[in-house]
Amino acid sequence: MDAQTRARGPSTEKVPPPEHNERRSQPDRTGDAPQGAQNIPKGQSLRERLRDHWRVAAVAASVVLIALIGGIAYWLQVRDYESTDDAFVAARSFSVAPKVGGYVVAIPVTDDQHVNAGDLIARIDDRDYRIAVDQAKAQVAVAEANKANIEAQIDSQREQIAQAKAQEEQAEAQFQFAQQEAARAQDLVDKGAGTVQRQQQTRSDFEAQRANTSRAKTAVKAAEIGIKPLEAQLESARASIQQTQAQLDQANLNLQYTNLVAAQAGRVVRLSGAVGTFASPGQSLMMFVPDEVWITANYKETQLTLMRPGQPVDIRIDAYPERKLTGRVASVQPGSGTAFSLLPAENATGNFVKVVQRVPVKIVVDRWPPDVPVGPGMSVVPWTKVR
Repeated sequence: MDAQTRARGPSTEKVPPPEHNERRSQPDRTGDAPQGAQNIPKGQSLRERLRDHWRVAAVAASVVLIALIGGIAYWLQVRDYESTDDAFVAARSFSVAPKVGGYVVAIPVTDDQHVNAGDLIARIDDRDYRIAVDQAKAQVAVAEANKANIEAQIDSQREQIAQAKAQEEQAEAQFQFAQQEAARAQDLVDKGAGTVQRQQQTRSDFEAQRANTSRAKTAVKAAEIGIKPLEAQLESARASIQQTQAQLDQANLNLQYTNLVAAQAGRVVRLSGAVGTFASPGQSLMMFVPDEVWITANYKETQLTLMRPGQPVDIRIDAYPERKLTGRVASVQPGSGTAFSLLPAENATGNFVKVVQRVPVKIVVDRWPPDVPVGPGMSVVPWTKVR
């Protein structure tokens, strides 16, 4: 022992046993185990672990129970509904076009403006059509004057017929008197009391009255025949009046067609007409979307098993997800959408692959929100309650 060791005194450091040193020098084989697992004493059961961490276990069990109850409730709720993403707002929109041609002089509406039924939406220059109305009125007046003239001629002819008949009656009376005179003269001559000259005179008068009577009858027939052409002319005049009146009505219609009015309430869209442009008959000036819109939902044919008209529908509009609407099923189209397309599928030729078809279902909304502009083509998601 050297001097330094004796000065420090006896050493108090404990030297670890050789076995302990060897154990510390070995690598830690449990380094991959979780920290919590290293802290769990060996031989501790799961029940003891849960007893030690009962709060965590209770929370986890509650979360699982709530999720299970919510899932079951959601499934019970959803199973009563049929939904589809292939649904949109539909309407019978149409093009507004004039029936008569002319220059556009006024368009009192603008894009996306709402109009009521009967409101003026465009006006065409009507000066030519007013002139046509005046001409048609003049033609009607001429036809009516011609008819009045023919009616007057017919009245005159009827008076002539009456006069001829009166003359015929007079001739008949004179003829009967002449006949009686001739008979008396002949009787006197036969008895020797009359003269031959008297007999010949009465005979001559009798023949003259016979000829006069025949002439009167012929005059009556001629007068009666003369009224028939006048009656034919009267029918022609009446037909002419009807024709000219029809032309007047058509002219008035053309004059009314210069004012384009809304046939029903709706909105003006895609306004293409402008003041000063020449509009031909049938040329589109604007598109019109009526207020009456509905929803067309293309459900899969496998979803139509329990779907019937009148079933309630919950609707959500993609553009306004916070708005929830209600409606009802109006009708189910009797056939798939492809069956009524321009080129329907022909499954009788080529290889056939069965594809689930979609059938359009018309849904009517109970009440559209007045402050929400909804138009054709907007996407919606309907939920139809089928149970």
